[in-house]
Amino acid sequence: MKLYMHPVSMTSRPVRLFIAENKIPCEEQLVDLMTGEHMKDAYASINPNKLVPLLEDGDLRLTESSAILKYLADKINSPTYPKDLKQRAKVNELMDWFNTNFYRDYAYGMAYPQVFPNHKRPSDEVQTATVAWGAERARNWLSVLDKHWLGSNDYVCGSQITIADYFGVCLVTLGEVVRVDFSAYPNVQRWIGNMKKLESWNRTNEALYSFANAVKDAPFVTC
Repeated sequence: MKLYMHPVSMTSRPVRLFIAENKIPCEEQLVDLMTGEHMKDAYASINPNKLVPLLEDGDLRLTESSAILKYLADKINSPTYPKDLKQRAKVNELMDWFNTNFYRDYAYGMAYPQVFPNHKRPSDEVQTATVAWGAERARNWLSVLDKHWLGSNDYVCGSQITIADYFGVCLVTLGEVVRVDFSAYPNVQRWIGNMKKLESWNRTNEALYSFANAVKDAPFVTC
């Protein structure tokens, strides 16, 4: 298998973490987002979406982080993607929730326009309004995650870790780049702490924290 990825990519990180934790043999191919390599013909011919990650396994190519996690979990028969129909449905529900309701506002509304120049809006007025709207919406989603999905649970689907946790925590910890104060969401903070106990967490997230350190003095609107 080969994983086309970038170590700072929020959607590459959960796949890399799952692979590392489960010691799945997989070659990594860096696609340098910072130099625009993903937009060039060589990579676009493999993935017309011009995004990472992309997993190759023989003649199979998968381009969505959520789909890749499900495939890998099934491939190794991991309990993190339960076989029970109702339990699996809950995992799917949480992954869809993170990928749509939560991440749309949290990342593309609040964080990305401040962190990545290609996401910055065309005028200061639009930029300010976009980020303020995204931050307001992100607070709501973090509150839903804190009180509804997590509550007293150790993980988002209950007492056992699932691929929804791998997926979700790597999206949520984007907030560490823009200095989100997770203490306002104590169950989220506790859950992040649980996930950071994974053996491979520090190693697979080294690039994220290096990036966060590089922008540590930038003024951010946060939630």
